[in-house]
Amino acid sequence: MANSSHMRLYDQDGRRLYLNPVERQAFIDEANTLPPLERAFCLMLVYTGCRLSEARNLRKIDLQLSENKVSIRTLKRRKGRPVREVPIPNTFANLLQLIYEGEYAPSGPYLWGENYMPLPRITCYRLVKKVMKRVDLTGPKARPKGLRHAFGVHAVLRKVQVHIISKWMGHASVETTAIYATVLGPEEQEVAARMWD
Repeated sequence: MANSSHMRLYDQDGRRLYLNPVERQAFIDEANTLPPLERAFCLMLVYTGCRLSEARNLRKIDLQLSENKVSIRTLKRRKGRPVREVPIPNTFANLLQLIYEGEYAPSGPYLWGENYMPLPRITCYRLVKKVMKRVDLTGPKARPKGLRHAFGVHAVLRKVQVHIISKWMGHASVETTAIYATVLGPEEQEVAARMWD
């Protein structure tokens, strides 16, 4: 069973490992300026909270666009490789449909692959880093895992139940997901603001 102590939202120096809502939106805005396939890759990370390796291994058959969801194989677990279904926004489903029914659709089975192989991991990593650099995101949060953590934080702030977030993120245990509940939410900020009035 996973132990939530293995997952942290801050590094040993107290620096955030996740993008806050403003940074997350800046990443989305910048990703929307990219060519279609690069844009779709970056937004897949933002809107599903999947791991970089899971995103690069997505196939066309994993898209369920009529139902606004994506089937993601959980690659971290060794046994069974369970599949989880993650909802996506309607606007993103529409973008994916335009791409994969149009001229940008790859010829192979992978969403962003070449010659029937997924894109190399380093190519995917550099793409995310490029977008983050353009919006001045630096430090330990400025990596693909920062987007995954941002998904968990965003879901908690939107009051999604922890067991549902756990399912969407492919965590082996709800205890792992509970770390996101430690982020200061709007209600707590409102309470804190009253302290200084």
